[in-house]
Amino acid sequence: MKILYKPAAVVVLFFTVLSLTAFTTHPRINKKHVAVNAAPKIQVAILLDVSNSMDGLIDQAKAQLWNMVSTMGKAECNKVAPQIEIALYEYGRSTNDVNAGYVKQINGFTGDLDQVSKNLFGLTTNGGDEFCGHVIFTSIKDLTWDPSALNYKVIFIAGNEDFLQGDIHYTKACTEAKNKGVIVNTIYCGDRMQGIREHWDLGAECGNGSFTNINQDEKIREIPTPYDSILFSLNDKLNTTYIAYGYAGAGKLAMQSEVDQLNFASNKSAAVKRVAVKGNGKLYNNKSWDLVDRDGVMDGEEFLKKLDKKTLPDSLQKKSTAELQKIIDEKKEQRGTVQKEIEKVNTQREAYIATEKAKNAVKNNNATLETEVEKIIKVQAKRYNMIIQ
Repeated sequence: MKILYKPAAVVVLFFTVLSLTAFTTHPRINKKHVAVNAAPKIQVAILLDVSNSMDGLIDQAKAQLWNMVSTMGKAECNKVAPQIEIALYEYGRSTNDVNAGYVKQINGFTGDLDQVSKNLFGLTTNGGDEFCGHVIFTSIKDLTWDPSALNYKVIFIAGNEDFLQGDIHYTKACTEAKNKGVIVNTIYCGDRMQGIREHWDLGAECGNGSFTNINQDEKIREIPTPYDSILFSLNDKLNTTYIAYGYAGAGKLAMQSEVDQLNFASNKSAAVKRVAVKGNGKLYNNKSWDLVDRDGVMDGEEFLKKLDKKTLPDSLQKKSTAELQKIIDEKKEQRGTVQKEIEKVNTQREAYIATEKAKNAVKNNNATLETEVEKIIKVQAKRYNMIIQ
């Protein structure tokens, strides 16, 4: 076969060789876990201590979810936005299985952000033994971590008490984490020096991550802005653009509204950040139950023809495929308009908040789960060529 070399092909070949060269010299990449991915991915496992003293931690976790997702959503790898998956574990509950180290998976890796948020609101505290090594090891072994060494895979474990408790030593857990290219970050709830005395810094050092401490009882600072009510109004408009399908669709649509209310009742600032995430179609995508998001999939027309219309809202069940497609197109256009407006207003809101924080920087510098997770993600994502603006 005669091979013709064209200028474009040479350019592609050059950058392919260049990227492979950079890859083989990356100090944190284990080559045996390389896989070809269509798009970059961020996988986050959140491991929360739910013993008696951790009510404040759970409250902060509920509020910080949307800020964390928003931060990751600003990442770009070669101008491509990463896919985000979040897993949630609890540990330290005495009613959980003792043979499992009192560890329980609440949800595995998922992009269903409503479900993750609802799960966080479902957490309660109940005293027990906090086996950090066990929960890290369990999350490493049980979760479906992406095999590509080019993706950002990270654990955040938060709690208190001695890090060395339990029958699985943290070094065993960290070895497993390194084998799968997973970073382990430890967040001690309490005084920093006490956290060091209780060995939380060792877990981060072993796991190629960061050790930090927070006051788990610190209340998330609310900064009211002139844009909040506008964003809540836009959220209501956004919710009208969803068309539930499938036997789980109606329940998922109801959960969307439920999670809106849970966040709004708990923390207005978190609720606004949720609206901002919902306004980003790349971050908040519900193609598994919403026809408008599902319409972007390649087999859209064939899918509509085969769709069981009995699972649609009553008003749409007797529509023809052509009529249904027209409604989907209209909803998609409406959603795009609302999402652009949310992005615009949220940018104004963030600028307003930045100005307010600058005025009070000295008075309000207490570390919370939200502030520390955001800092860590921004630093660590760079290891994977992910730039967060």
